[in-house]
Amino acid sequence: MATSHQKASIPFYRDERVIRGFAQAVSAILIIGFVVWAILNFLEAAQARKMTLTFGFLQEAAGFPISNPPIEYEPSMTFGRAFTVGLVNTLVVSISGVITATILGTLVALARLSSNWLLSRIALAFIEFHRNIPLLVLLFIWYFSAFNNLPVVKESIEWPGPVFINKRGFYLTWPRLTEAATPFLVATGIGILLAIILYTILRRRRELSGQETYYGPISIAALIIFPIIGWLITDGSPFYLDVPFLKGFNYQGGLRLTPEFAGIYVSLSMYTAAFIAEVVRAGIQAVDQGQIEAARAVGLSTLQVLSLVIMPQALRVIIPPMISQYLNLTKNSSLALAIGFQEVFSVGKIAINQAGRAVPVFALVMITYLSLSLLTSLVLNFYNRRIQFVTR
Repeated sequence: MATSHQKASIPFYRDERVIRGFAQAVSAILIIGFVVWAILNFLEAAQARKMTLTFGFLQEAAGFPISNPPIEYEPSMTFGRAFTVGLVNTLVVSISGVITATILGTLVALARLSSNWLLSRIALAFIEFHRNIPLLVLLFIWYFSAFNNLPVVKESIEWPGPVFINKRGFYLTWPRLTEAATPFLVATGIGILLAIILYTILRRRRELSGQETYYGPISIAALIIFPIIGWLITDGSPFYLDVPFLKGFNYQGGLRLTPEFAGIYVSLSMYTAAFIAEVVRAGIQAVDQGQIEAARAVGLSTLQVLSLVIMPQALRVIIPPMISQYLNLTKNSSLALAIGFQEVFSVGKIAINQAGRAVPVFALVMITYLSLSLLTSLVLNFYNRRIQFVTR
């Protein structure tokens, strides 16, 4: 009784919960106070220097060109439109780089783990070379040594497709939609939506019942059948091939990839692939060797062991550090400024010179990268939670 009475009569200033709560409250007050002081100090300084902090300039004419814009753009259009073009360029570089780096990094990781001595050493050399060279140096190597030394237009390299390569870029044969493509696009959209629904429902049913539902082939069938139906009901072909051709001193038509885009795309992909390779290798090595040997003992092929046993378990280890690599690739795309590729950061730098609004421009650039990073983290963390083991 005496012991319980002593515990109940502990002074509040010695109670661990009270101490923690007081410390957190004081920390919160200090942080909020510092933030408020910094904001008020900044606003006072901005007012003294007559700085404009609004985003009204986005409706003004930009007055500067953007090389090879992915969407319609003219210098007479607004700063808002210029930022949109820069954002699209950033998204194109980031998404294409993430896809390429993931595929290449996975292949390099498998080569690194190969029992073939030569293949394993080549993969090791690739990883060590790209991990130990600064990305900016790698970018200059690819751009100035490779893509900036391509032949002139009249001496273009021609590949099957056709694809034409010269000093002004890569000209690819590219499919373009026709005006009658609406039924095809609607049917394709329905097919994609139906494939996702069937895949989710049938896979869940297989997990609950243990019976094979063939969710993979059925989903793929929906992806194939509906676009074919859309093609059949379309009046004419839903798309045509835009083939590049030489006109005057340059090629016209097709899809043009500039040397600047090629430089930032290749360097980002190679650099990030080296880090992804190590992440994938660590994930594969985290799988219990006994499970791999058991899978081989029951007659599974190497490909089946990799796809059915190793990768499903390795993904649970791979995804968290992979998120960081994807975020790094997206933010590192800002280095494209060094070679003149006009992504969102490069457009922001030009906008500062044109409009003289440094604070709003940098705020817009920071919000853009923050939004992209948070969206990437949200999607991949959701996927990571879905594939984790659930213990009950």
